Amino acid sequence: MKIVQIIIASSLLVISMNNFAGVFSDVKQQAESGDALAQAKIGAMYQLGRNGVDKDAQESARWMRKAADQNMVEAQVFMAALYDRGLGVKQDYNKATKWYEKAAKQKHGTALAILGRNEVAKGSIAFDYKSMRLRASKQIPVEYSKRFLRQK
Repeated sequence: MKIVQIIIASSLLVISMNNFAGVFSDVKQQAESGDALAQAKIGAMYQLGRNGVDKDAQESARWMRKAADQNMVEAQVFMAALYDRGLGVKQDYNKATKWYEKAAKQKHGTALAILGRNEVAKGSIAFDYKSMRLRASKQIPVEYSKRFLRQK
């Protein structure tokens, strides 16, 4: 009985791995043809190590940059966080700020908040934007990766 269970479990694992490889292949083909969401999804897969892909911060940054260059606002915020932390790119606070600025021009709430330009904060008590930016840069790559992968 145990042998049968092991064979069934092994078969299911092989099937699911082939399915993940198929999903990655399909999305990568779309990404290579210039689809910004597909590029962000490939970046997210590399960021999280999903769909049969090993984690690779540099590949994640490379694909996410392609989406960000097409003005995909969440990819721009993602790139800013990568530069803030030096994940897959050389850490560069100025480049991070430039990416946040691009997203803020599109009225992205998180980018506006990180830059201290959100309407809610104006006229309120003093707020430590530097620590908020640090916390955000730790959360954005993982959380935004999950968002990209949920999108159809």
